[in-house]
Amino acid sequence: MSENSDPRRYFQLFNEIGIIEQLSRALFEARLPRGVLVSHFSILNHLIRVADGRTPLELARAFQVPKTTMSHSLGLLVKRGWVEMRPNPSDARSKCVWITDAGRAFREEAIDRLVPDIREMAKSIPGDRIEALLPGLQEIREVMDRSRAEVDLRAQEAAEVAATRTQPVR
Repeated sequence: MSENSDPRRYFQLFNEIGIIEQLSRALFEARLPRGVLVSHFSILNHLIRVADGRTPLELARAFQVPKTTMSHSLGLLVKRGWVEMRPNPSDARSKCVWITDAGRAFREEAIDRLVPDIREMAKSIPGDRIEALLPGLQEIREVMDRSRAEVDLRAQEAAEVAATRTQPVR
């Protein structure tokens, strides 16, 4: 650890990010149509950013929520016509989630609803400062994603070992 690696400073960074997340979520939800949450928008955004055709289980893992929670959210998105469920070509027992043209249009409309707030913020924080922040924040996300993936893999391996121990011997 370098001299600038004080764990309390990292905690302060995560605390600030958490507060910003709460404030931005409240602002965004105030701009979304009634009954639509940031979590719903986030699923659409994820499908565009990462690629659609994901299973509900993959989405639940990506958002770190129970599969039942993701299934409920996906049901709401299906009702609004923003996603559709199609058979999984790799596994007939599951489905894949595909964003519709209406879902893509809604995502763009939702972002557009934030433009006045972003313009107001830009009066205090110039775009070049935001551009300077982004690479560091993306690096933190990538490190945390890798760490989470390693934890998920270890948990999966432990579950597989436990499952083989509980199977009856024939």
